[in-house]
Amino acid sequence: MSRVKELEARLESTETLLRLFQKISRFMVRDLSLQEVLQGIVSLVGEYTKGDSCLVYLIDNNELVLCASNSPSPGTLGKVRLRMNEGLTGWVARERRLLAISREAYNDPRFKRFSDLPEDNYHAFLSAPILARGRVVGVINVQHRQTHQHTGSELELLQTVGEQVGSLLILARMDASAIEAANHVELVFPPGKPAATASAEPEFATSFDD
Repeated sequence: MSRVKELEARLESTETLLRLFQKISRFMVRDLSLQEVLQGIVSLVGEYTKGDSCLVYLIDNNELVLCASNSPSPGTLGKVRLRMNEGLTGWVARERRLLAISREAYNDPRFKRFSDLPEDNYHAFLSAPILARGRVVGVINVQHRQTHQHTGSELELLQTVGEQVGSLLILARMDASAIEAANHVELVFPPGKPAATASAEPEFATSFDD
């Protein structure tokens, strides 16, 4: 592939990724139930990655509960549970780390089999923690039936979506009327606390990949 073609392909991939993040952001601000938003997100992620399965697990009393799937099997949502020390998903939650396996994920010693999930026989596994204010509140998984070499864009996508879903869960706890009535300036400048004055422009650490 020529240098120009390579740059065009990278630009197209970046634009596609940006459009996906825009669609997810719009899901987050629409007046939809949390279940509807999560279902929309897993559908978008599954479509972008061409994955055969995209699942969202949320933590409930030290257990991970299946809450959304782009291809849910009857009776699995809200029913499939695993402890934090079980399976690849539990490992991601405990370690707070991205995990990518390109083939034979079911042979990994950390793997746990569920008879109700067809994903138990899928080869490729990609998983990221869902983070809310620095805490793990769930896990999002993408799986492929056949072997699949995960791209850098897919890794970046799932990690970012995990952060977006975490923010969404915090917003979901706020009543719409409470949001309208809130004095949002107080979130920045609490009452009785003098506002900080900056004598110089704030510094931000930036890093861009070539």
